[in-house]
Amino acid sequence: MAAKSTKKEAKSVESTVEAPAVPRLLERYEQVVLPHLGEKFGRNNRLSLPRLLKIVVSMGVGSAVQEKKHMEEALAALTIITGQKPAPCKSRVAISNFKLREGLDIGAKVTLRGPRMWEFLDRLISVVLPRVRDFRGLSPKAFDGHGNYSLGLTEHVVFPEINPDKFTRTQGMNIACITSSDSNDEARELLRALGMPFRVEEDGKKSPAA
Repeated sequence: MAAKSTKKEAKSVESTVEAPAVPRLLERYEQVVLPHLGEKFGRNNRLSLPRLLKIVVSMGVGSAVQEKKHMEEALAALTIITGQKPAPCKSRVAISNFKLREGLDIGAKVTLRGPRMWEFLDRLISVVLPRVRDFRGLSPKAFDGHGNYSLGLTEHVVFPEINPDKFTRTQGMNIACITSSDSNDEARELLRALGMPFRVEEDGKKSPAA
C-alpha cells in the first residue's frame, strides 16, 4: 500500500510541474531575428544562418595570489550572476616578480549554453548595460575575426543581483559571445538584431523592429 501511495504522490507532483518557459530572447531569435537574417543574407536554410552557441563569463583575480578571499568572492559573485557554478582558472607560468607560481587560482569562468545563455544575454542587454555609468553603447568592432564578440565590464555590481554591501571590492569581468559564424559582419548583424546596443554613430546601422 505504501508503494502505491508513493507512486500516486509522484504522479501528482509530476502533473503540477510546469514545463520551463522558453526564454524571451530565444523566442525573438526564432520569430524575428532568423527571418531578418535570412532576408539580409539571402539564405533560406536556417541552419546556415548565424546563431549564438555559448557565452563565456570570466573574471581575472590576480590579487588572489596575495589574498585568497578575493577568489572566494569572485566565485560567489559569478555563481550569483550566472546561476551556474564557475570553474577556477589556474596560472600556466611562474612569474617571480609578481610572486606567481604555476598552478595558482588567478581567475574564474562560467560557460553558459541553452536557456541560461539566453536569459543571461537578455538581462545583460535590458538591465545590466543601461546601469553602466555614462554608457553610450558598445563598440561594434570588438570582434576577433572569427565571429566572436567580447566586452568588458569594470564593475560587477552593475548586475542587480549583486549586493554592494556584501561585495565591497570592485571586480571587473569579461563577457564573450561565441557564434556559429566565421564572419564578423554576420555575427555583428546577429547580435545587433538580438538587441545588443552597439554605437550607431560608428556604422549607421540599426536593429530590425521587434
